[in-house]
Amino acid sequence: MLELEKYNGVVDSFRKRLDEVGVSLDLSSLKDKFKELEKEMSQPDFWNDNNRAQDIIQRSNVIKEKIDEHESLSDEIDDLEVLLVLAEEEQDKTLLEDIEEKTKEIDNRLDEFRIKTLLSGEYDNNSAILSINSGAGGLEAQDWAEMLLRMYSRWAERKGYKLSTLDILPDTEAGIKSVTLSIKGENAYGYLKSEKGVHRLVRISPFDSSGRRHTSFASVDIMPELDDDLDIDINTSDLRIDTYRASGAGGQHVNTTDSAIRITHVPTGVVVQCQSERSQHKNKATAMKMLQGKLIELKEMEQKEKIEDIQGNYNQISWGSQIRSYVFHPYNLVKDHRTNVEEGNTDKVMDGDIDKFINAYLKYKAMK
Repeated sequence: MLELEKYNGVVDSFRKRLDEVGVSLDLSSLKDKFKELEKEMSQPDFWNDNNRAQDIIQRSNVIKEKIDEHESLSDEIDDLEVLLVLAEEEQDKTLLEDIEEKTKEIDNRLDEFRIKTLLSGEYDNNSAILSINSGAGGLEAQDWAEMLLRMYSRWAERKGYKLSTLDILPDTEAGIKSVTLSIKGENAYGYLKSEKGVHRLVRISPFDSSGRRHTSFASVDIMPELDDDLDIDINTSDLRIDTYRASGAGGQHVNTTDSAIRITHVPTGVVVQCQSERSQHKNKATAMKMLQGKLIELKEMEQKEKIEDIQGNYNQISWGSQIRSYVFHPYNLVKDHRTNVEEGNTDKVMDGDIDKFINAYLKYKAMK
């Protein structure tokens, strides 16, 4: 007899999990919506408005991907069932390896598919704007901020997202004081919102000649990148707009013109800035989108009906409330304090492998 007992019920279990994902997605409604979009795309005047056409195509592709993944997983589960029956009937040991591999593959794909259904927030599907600010501690904290920049850049590359720097304030000696990134791609905000908070580093500082252990902090802030056609009422009298010279790389021209823009929303205290373009006009437009995203985020957090209801100061850095610790000495461990998920391979994490923490946080929030 082949050792097939451990696979008893695995097919039924997989089908049940897939059905639950289908219910979460509201699969029948998704299919109806996809038909509607296909009908729109077949209209002769579809390309008259290029921006609208691109938006419809993108929404159609997102929906189609979910439908296709559900159907593909259903087919894979059927194939697994056939393999199990065949192995039982023919007592073919060579099939055991195929069954084991297919079982692991389906299990992983079902987990990944379920994670995507947890991204149900209004802006979860959007691109993201990520900001990193170094905390107190001079060069050590600035170096930590630059290490986080590398970590998130590597993560974005792994996901196939488009990455661009909107604003950066480097230090002349080492590290960065702050940086703001645009991370474009489906669900970027939905995933990265789990990273918002204070990140703590414990290590032997390379900047300390005595070789002492140091603790450093950096804050990470995330906001959704909003569509151009989203209308948010912002009173221009509530804004203070300043220009300054760009401080990052970009050539001589960038450093000799006041093209960088800083916008302060006085009622909330939110400050955004951009220096990615040589054009002051383009930087202002990008900064306004960033401000809109931050005010939308505030609106969600405060659960207010109108942006005007949000008053008082908003402090982006909340020290003493770290969400994750990265310990490089006296042992190696990265621990998320919200989910208690741990990873001993710190090099892997700093190289952008942070999905373990992101997925655990999404599951944690779904159960709350």
